[in-house]
Amino acid sequence: MTRPGAFFVAALAIMTFSATPTKAVTPGEILDDPVLEERARDISAGLRCLVCQNQSIDDSDAELAKDLRLLVRQRLTEGDSDTQVIDYVVSRYGEFVLLKPRFSAQTLLLWGMPLIVLLTGAAYIMMGRSGPRQAPTVLSAEEHAELEKVLQSRDRDP
Repeated sequence: MTRPGAFFVAALAIMTFSATPTKAVTPGEILDDPVLEERARDISAGLRCLVCQNQSIDDSDAELAKDLRLLVRQRLTEGDSDTQVIDYVVSRYGEFVLLKPRFSAQTLLLWGMPLIVLLTGAAYIMMGRSGPRQAPTVLSAEEHAELEKVLQSRDRDP
C-alpha cells in the first residue's frame, strides 16, 4: 500500500471509531441502583441540553445539563415515574427541552402547515384556470354594422 493510501485508511479508521457518542455522565452522578440508573439514562437521552441545543443532557458537558441529569436522578430516587419526571422538567423548561416533541395540536399544525399551504396554492391555481368562463358574445346587427364601417374606413385610409 502506498504511503498516501495508508494515511487515508488510518484517517478513515480514526474518524470512524472516534465518531461514537460519548456520555458526559460523571461517576459521581451514577446511581447505586442499576435499574434507576438505566431509567435515568433513558430519560436524559430524550432531554435536550438547553445550552448546546443539539445534544441530549446525557451527552452534554454543560453545567445546566449536569444540573438536569442530577434533577432527573433526584426525582427518580424520590419515587417519581418516568412520565412524572419528564412532565416536571417540561413544566420548568417548556416543550423545547424534549428532543422528540410530543404529538399535540401545535405539532400537528407545525408539521401540517407546509402541506396545507401547498394544497391551498394548488387549489388556487386550478380554480384560476378552470374558473367559470363566459361564452363568446354574439354581436348584434347594429354592432356588426358598426364594425364593418370601422374596418372599411380603415382599409380606405393609407
